Amino acid sequence: GNLAYLSGHGPLRADGTLITGWLGADMDVQAGYDAARLTGLGMLATLEQTLGSLDRVGRLVKLLGLVRSTDDFAQQPAVINGCSELFRDVFGEDAGVGARSAVGTNALPSGIAVEIEAIFEIRS
Repeated sequence: GNLAYLSGHGPLRADGTLITGWLGADMDVQAGYDAARLTGLGMLATLEQTLGSLDRVGRLVKLLGLVRSTDDFAQQPAVINGCSELFRDVFGEDAGVGARSAVGTNALPSGIAVEIEAIFEIRS
């Protein structure tokens, strides 16, 4: 149909390494924000590779961000803003802002700091 479902992406650096860590332990909000932004850039690359152009994206429908964090860390939304604000800047206020959840978890694959998935509406 007209929806693209991006499964969980993590913060993959250009050299192929992942950003790992625990928010509230060995990472602060800014480091988490940067990891979420990097994750968003990877998601944009996946969309562009799959669709041929980001111009086919109609709007962001839903974003889910998982943050590997300590029990007392409560700034998951501030971390996922790294991705949310990137999408807003790329697609604009109307198309780049969708429904969003930011959730803390005690474990993510390979110890990554964040994992993000999204649903986008696609133009034909």
